[in-house]
Amino acid sequence: MKSDVGGGWLEGRNSQGERGLVPTDYVEIITEGAKDGISCGNSLADQAFFDSLSSNTAQTNSAAKSSNQASLANDPWSSWNVGKSGNWDNGNAVDSWATKPESAAGQRNNASNNWDAGAAFGHPQAYQGPAAADDDDWDDDWDDPKSTSPSYLGYKETEASEPGGVQRGNSRAAAMKLPLNKFPGFAKPGMEQYLLAKQLAKPKEKIPIIVGDYGPMWVYPTSTFDCVVADPKKGSKMYGLKSYIEYQLTCTNTNRSVNHRYKHFDWLYERLLVKFGLAIPIPSLPDKQVTGRFEEEFIKMRMERLQAWMTRMCRHPVVSESDVFQQFLNFRDEKEWKTGKRKAEKDETVGVMIFSTMEPEAPDLDMVEIEQKCDAVGRFTKAMDDGVKELLTVGQEHWKRCTGPLPKEYQKIGKALQSLALVFSTSGYQGESDLNGAITEAGKTYEEIASLVADQPKKDLHFLMETNHEYKGFLGCFPDIIAAHKGAIERVKESDKLVATSKITPQDKQNMAKRVSTMAYALQAEMNHFHSNRIYDYNSVIRLYLEQQAQFYETVRDRASALFARHLLCCYFYRK
Repeated sequence: MKSDVGGGWLEGRNSQGERGLVPTDYVEIITEGAKDGISCGNSLADQAFFDSLSSNTAQTNSAAKSSNQASLANDPWSSWNVGKSGNWDNGNAVDSWATKPESAAGQRNNASNNWDAGAAFGHPQAYQGPAAADDDDWDDDWDDPKSTSPSYLGYKETEASEPGGVQRGNSRAAAMKLPLNKFPGFAKPGMEQYLLAKQLAKPKEKIPIIVGDYGPMWVYPTSTFDCVVADPKKGSKMYGLKSYIEYQLTCTNTNRSVNHRYKHFDWLYERLLVKFGLAIPIPSLPDKQVTGRFEEEFIKMRMERLQAWMTRMCRHPVVSESDVFQQFLNFRDEKEWKTGKRKAEKDETVGVMIFSTMEPEAPDLDMVEIEQKCDAVGRFTKAMDDGVKELLTVGQEHWKRCTGPLPKEYQKIGKALQSLALVFSTSGYQGESDLNGAITEAGKTYEEIASLVADQPKKDLHFLMETNHEYKGFLGCFPDIIAAHKGAIERVKESDKLVATSKITPQDKQNMAKRVSTMAYALQAEMNHFHSNRIYDYNSVIRLYLEQQAQFYETVRDRASALFARHLLCCYFYRK
């Protein structure tokens, strides 16, 4: 071991004799009874963690050999497809939270990047020197690789686990969708903690639910705001060994700007998922990739998707008003950031306990009605998920045709017409110059049309695909939400047996029914918000798509009309 490297680094050698640099913050020097001078944590707990991680990784790789098993493991709607009758297996749906195996990628997000464990996260605007304590996610920001990157503007086919979806580059969608059972309050004991609590503590935050014209709904703030994500800049730390992209976020209601890196968005996503994940769908972040991370097209595309993600969060009346979201946007200095971050990570109103903050201003619902409404939500979201994936598949195929074979066909026609005109010009006949010119012009016009066809998807299909991609992320959250509600309903159904065996009191049974009614109101309020946004979004994007399509065909018609007029003029002179 060499400790004189400097800059917060040590040179060490592992058990295989390989030498390399490691940050000092990741090293514990053992002075007694150690064979090697460097250890990355010497506790049995740490070793057990890495052993379990390796074991689970091997299990994941083994399971991935079967494409059908992989598809079921990654498809959030797989529980809808495995039943014989298509009905919910309520007990299994809830019990699976506590036993569902976790992917290696998910373990990376939950174990090595465990922000709940108190790892130093670092302020986005703090000094990023070589000894900065901002190395909690060492694998998050590698130095810029020199390998080539895939195309970002063309939609890439998805894995077998996501049929019909679209991705750009190397997707981390599976890694970003964190398993809810890893967080407190999400497994079956957490559900009973809420339903069977003798007396719910009165939280400081209250989430009222009112009954409007279309049923239960969240209370929307009197003034809304948006967040503009812009000005991406490449930064570095540790003397350039780690590089990252930093984005500027500006709220429209304050006009104050803060800077955040991608991993800070990652932190916000996890906190929102932990807090609201059983009541509100929190879609995963845009794809993260390693190769080509600093290419202009990728930076632009990721910023566009981060903008869409932030706009979604700002639109939601509950999420946008939450302390963690407001602190993410409005911190003033490093001290305020760290204080707010610790507060968010120590928040106890997470998981199923978020329902304890909700106060419906309506009478309790009947259990039959609750179950019917829950089933209706499940059927609709599953059907919409299928429809969105189908449109993504068709759109992907159309994108490929428009940017590949179709322009080539127009180019071939154009070149063939120009070649024919060139042959005609060699005849030596004096009276065909106008005809040859018209044919040549037609060939050039077809080549221009080829360019128009190739560029058109970026003007219309792109936005339709992006909207569907967003909703695909939303819809992927609903299986966990619906499973939680189904599990709560089953607990109430079992309450009679529990009362008969004196495991709970009749008052406990009434409390359970009342709390499940609160959950049902929350689900209906969220679905009304979802439908309102869905109608607005698809109305806007379909209108834009049709408008751009009309302009495209009008442009092609104008070009063809001009050619036709010239050809008629040519024929007129020949008839004379």
